Amino acid sequence: MRTVAKIALALAVAFGLTVAVQAADEAKSVTLQGQVMCAKCTLKKADAKECQDVLVVSEGDAKGEYYVVKNDVFEKFGHVCGGKRGAKVTGTVADKDGKKWITASAMEATS
Repeated sequence: MRTVAKIALALAVAFGLTVAVQAADEAKSVTLQGQVMCAKCTLKKADAKECQDVLVVSEGDAKGEYYVVKNDVFEKFGHVCGGKRGAKVTGTVADKDGKKWITASAMEATS
């Protein structure tokens, strides 16, 4: 019985460490550069019911679309509607509802 308990404890600790490492990896900060556009007005996304900024990255391993979470950093940068604006965005990326979302800790305009 002691052996079973030790094995169960070892598995629980190993599982806990694995989850902690995955959470740390998901929370890593990344810097992406691309064009910020409105999903509804510029990109004409069928599922966009309201204006939502999207960072479109067209180069490198991070190629794709990253929906920008509306927070204070985003508010300071400003919404882009009906056009596009170059941006360098630093933040954390998460998958939600089949889309990549970036929560910006810094956003700056680029040329």
